[in-house]
Amino acid sequence: GNFLVIISIAYFKQLHTPTNYLLLSLAVADLLVGALVLPFSTILSLSSCWYLSYLLCVLRDLFDLLLCASSILHLCFISVDRYYAVCKPLTYATKMTVRVSVTMILLSWTPAALIGIGITIRGVKSDNFSWKCDIFKTTKESSIGTVFAFYIPAFMILTIYLKILMVAKKQARSIQNNIKIRSAVSKREGKASKTLALVMGVFLICWTPFFFFKLFFHMKNCTIPVVVIEAFKWLGWSNSMLNPFVYAFFYSWFRSAFKMIISGKIFQGDFTDL
Repeated sequence: GNFLVIISIAYFKQLHTPTNYLLLSLAVADLLVGALVLPFSTILSLSSCWYLSYLLCVLRDLFDLLLCASSILHLCFISVDRYYAVCKPLTYATKMTVRVSVTMILLSWTPAALIGIGITIRGVKSDNFSWKCDIFKTTKESSIGTVFAFYIPAFMILTIYLKILMVAKKQARSIQNNIKIRSAVSKREGKASKTLALVMGVFLICWTPFFFFKLFFHMKNCTIPVVVIEAFKWLGWSNSMLNPFVYAFFYSWFRSAFKMIISGKIFQGDFTDL
């Protein structure tokens, strides 16, 4: 799914928009989660531990922290983009430019890189990192990092989408006096509500269990089985698989592009300007 998003936006010129550049960058982060993190994590899940290569273990932890944090930050900035599109439609074109989109992309990658590199370096220097490789590690540094990598972005995403939903409902009520368009508005409002509920629901369901229980994992008198935290971690990683379905498949242009790519029609002619 993420690979299809990348090809679609790169190939079709009509998809070259500020919003889609954010989706493209998100797809790259999610694709790298599947390519650089999940294969080694599968080995860890099947073998419980891994003593083969300490450097490879450290790199896996680094990519895990960096890419997952970047994916979550991308979702945060996409919610900001959606806020301006729905709540500030008259100024959206001037506010959300390519330059702003690039800035958001940099702000999605740079803090994530700093969090990942910082926690990894501190972990290597401390006694918390040993030659044993675990599927996840909970240290003082990583606990602080989760506040910036998950809790703050999650609060922003939830707040922004609730605001969007309230504004959308208010706009719908203001024009429902017209009987001819009442039905269309009602359907549009219902679709918007379902879309926003799905967007928030998928993100929160995937990542909240892991980050919530991770805070209590090392507390005294707290007996959370490692296998439970590990299962929640895999649930969080699944968000990278679901993102292209949630964010891209809602747009008819993406669905059309996917069909052309899967059917091989893009090799039969030049569709870049269609």
